[in-house]
Amino acid sequence: MTLATRRVALQTFAAATVVSTFAPSGWTQSTYPARAVRVIVPFPPGGGTDIFSRFIAQKLTERLGQSFFVENIAGAGGNLGTGQAAKAAADGYTILFAFSSFAVNPSLYAKVPYDPLKDFQPVTLAVSTPTVVIVHPSIPANTLQELVEVVRKSPGKFTYASGGFGTQAHLVGEQIRLAYDIDLAHVPFHGAGPSVASVVAGHTPIGLTSLAAGIEQIKGGQVRALAVTSPRRAAELADVPTMAEVGQPSIIGDSWVGVLVPAATPKAVVTILHREIEAVMALPDTRIRLAQLGYEPIMSTSDAFARGIRSETETWAKVIAASNIKVQ
Repeated sequence: MTLATRRVALQTFAAATVVSTFAPSGWTQSTYPARAVRVIVPFPPGGGTDIFSRFIAQKLTERLGQSFFVENIAGAGGNLGTGQAAKAAADGYTILFAFSSFAVNPSLYAKVPYDPLKDFQPVTLAVSTPTVVIVHPSIPANTLQELVEVVRKSPGKFTYASGGFGTQAHLVGEQIRLAYDIDLAHVPFHGAGPSVASVVAGHTPIGLTSLAAGIEQIKGGQVRALAVTSPRRAAELADVPTMAEVGQPSIIGDSWVGVLVPAATPKAVVTILHREIEAVMALPDTRIRLAQLGYEPIMSTSDAFARGIRSETETWAKVIAASNIKVQ
């Protein structure tokens, strides 16, 4: 079970009061933030994580009177930016908006520049979004089964795009390939935005992406959605079936975005960030925008997010080992 599929439990945690362990005097609402805050997004502009992060950063800027500016540090499936965030000063002025690959990459890569359990203090698991199977309109398939038949008729011809090795999209693609025993090659990109753009252009005929990254192109008819990995149909794509509905209930892979800070960041800062992000997430216009983006709000406590990261890191380590997935 992934972090994103634990919605009910996490929302129960979110109903509880966040326990504050304040640092010595100096870290108060009146003094933090006293200057601009860097928001690291470890992927290129245009993907779901980037779009969500920029929206929340703008809201935090408006609420707290200091600039929360997004810096895209893409590369190595998110490892480059995440590694820089891990090494940043633990003073509250660098925060990381992490994608679900945060918990996957340590098992996927031989070496990563961060330890997900030791180098960060979780703030909150903010939102989740299902993975969606998309195709270029030129592909003669309106259902996942029809797509499978198209691929089977032309072995060695078809490829699928994802936002990178180890992303939920990649893992879902491999689950589909194995479940249907089809010849389908993976083409990784440096982020969900570029991967969706490749499908739109027809360079890669099939794509696996977070709904948040592909929803505008789906609604605009630039790509066609065939199935989503969520337990129930996505509200914004009510006519697109779930994997369970197409006969593959074991194929899951919702993505999430969570907020973290370097491990030694004062608890007072973590508490302030959690409170302010929670307030932003509760705004009516935020809820509307999240629905438009294909995101479902979660807002876990810091401790619940930490437990989820530990559990998911262990789970994906087993999946990757069993599937023999390697970074090439």
